[in-house]
Amino acid sequence: MNKILRKSTIGLLRTAASNHHHHHHRYSQVLHAPTDEGLVRCSANYVPLSPISFLERAADVYRDRTSVVYRSLTYTWEETHRRCVKLASGLTQLGIAPGDVVATLAPNIPAMQELHFAVPMAGGVLCTLNTRHDSNMLATLLTHSETKILFVDHQFLDTALTALEHLTNPPLIVTITDELEPSDNPNTVTAYEYETLVNGGVTSFNVIRPIDECDPISLNYTSGTTSRPKGVVYSHRGAYLNAIATVFMHGMGARTTYLWSVPMFHCNGWCLTWGLAAIGGTNICIRRCDPRDIFDNIARHKVTHMSGAPTVLNMIVNSPVVDRKPLPHRVEIMTGGAPPPPLILSRMEELGFGVSHLYGLTETYGPGTFCLWKPEWDSLPTEERLNLKTRQGVRHMGLEAVDVKDPITMESVECDGKSMGEIMFRGNTVMSGYLKDRKATEEVFSGGWFRSGDLAVKHPDGYIEVKDRSKDIIISGGENISTVEVETVIYSHPAVLEVAVVGRPDNHWGQTPCAFVKLKDGFSVDGQDLIDYCRDRMPRYMAPKTIIFEDLPRTSTGKVQKFLLREKAKALGSIS
Repeated sequence: MNKILRKSTIGLLRTAASNHHHHHHRYSQVLHAPTDEGLVRCSANYVPLSPISFLERAADVYRDRTSVVYRSLTYTWEETHRRCVKLASGLTQLGIAPGDVVATLAPNIPAMQELHFAVPMAGGVLCTLNTRHDSNMLATLLTHSETKILFVDHQFLDTALTALEHLTNPPLIVTITDELEPSDNPNTVTAYEYETLVNGGVTSFNVIRPIDECDPISLNYTSGTTSRPKGVVYSHRGAYLNAIATVFMHGMGARTTYLWSVPMFHCNGWCLTWGLAAIGGTNICIRRCDPRDIFDNIARHKVTHMSGAPTVLNMIVNSPVVDRKPLPHRVEIMTGGAPPPPLILSRMEELGFGVSHLYGLTETYGPGTFCLWKPEWDSLPTEERLNLKTRQGVRHMGLEAVDVKDPITMESVECDGKSMGEIMFRGNTVMSGYLKDRKATEEVFSGGWFRSGDLAVKHPDGYIEVKDRSKDIIISGGENISTVEVETVIYSHPAVLEVAVVGRPDNHWGQTPCAFVKLKDGFSVDGQDLIDYCRDRMPRYMAPKTIIFEDLPRTSTGKVQKFLLREKAKALGSIS
């Protein structure tokens, strides 16, 4: 268990170093067996793994290659490294010591990319806060994390300042101003400003490396829906390994140009904030993720790779034709989150995107499995091919094991594509634990595996397919109904823009599916039409009995808040 969890406060992380000898002994006992005389572990053959080394190497081997582009601003890897060293020096001058938390509230701008390296280089723990949080939630998280410094983009300054009013021990605020973005906030500069801090740092600063690679590098809050969000702790070692695994999984190589359409605050940008430095790729930063900006940047910078939740794909597919530009080549897009409906996948392919699908959680550093594509699947009929593409697939090379198990007996389910169980993970890219929540950590690791709370089946080829969150599954007349499957059918209706399905109490069946639907502009269709459409395409018991037309409530990371919809469905009363 990470030291961060043994202490009641994160400030005590500084004592992590004192435990180092205990770890050292544990790692090297194998070397001290009597038969292995002459083997040593020393600075010549051992360095604790840390993504910091990716940046140091990039500054050396990719020095003149473009690291970051944001509108008219560009940096090389040498410049990015120098800026990060100076920023780390500036943080130390502001009093940041090893184990202190430094938080951010910013969109995907160059400062966010730099802070991913500079904060660990000062020995700090980076906490990237979700920019969609309100001031109350921010106040809660700043208190829980004991944040010492908060970097705030001018766009979110009002929210941050309101949050600080609630705090007895508020963090220092550093404003990130943006020359390239008109500010609606004339007095955006607080006592400290980002560029001034970078310029005041020294290039001779001695970068602080972790003493133990299991030391924390970042703190990521899950998008808590009902309860208070949990603080997931990542280590230098896990971040290093997941960054490499994600780069491989994404098929990134030399000359990768990556468009930041997934928030950097989300699992540290799926660890690609660090991974792109490993391959000397180019980060294309965008302040807001809308279709026009996406198409403009792809065309201008010849983007090769991007990522996004299915909502981003939905937005691209349904964008006005005037906002689109032809793609310079096939653009690889990784999607994760809810399984993307096959219809959206085929529309993306028509536009020239190559879509691949990954799956993971904040607790697995983002990506953990992906639908590893087999060349022989290319010749399959479209529908079959797209159905295969929505599976969550197999583990990436950074993970030890992924399995679908009975949560009680811990037995693996049959690989028959029907038997359902809970997805469980084991390996080096599973979180160190939940900050200050020993009980929750022990629960989720019980049985020696990380329990995801997601229900899935395993196919005969070993690929897994998520069927539902364990709390979302609908049990109707003893039959399990996967809300994902019902949603996929409704999505295929030409008038439907968005849909979420939950259980509604039913006096006869216990529960029946209730669909909340948002229609595309200019389309009109009534509930009975949709119910008939579903009944033609699935077993009758799976088809929704209730359709409600309205906007879907989402969490700060864009996930549909099904617990709110379940409450609404309950409030409708039982169908008798």
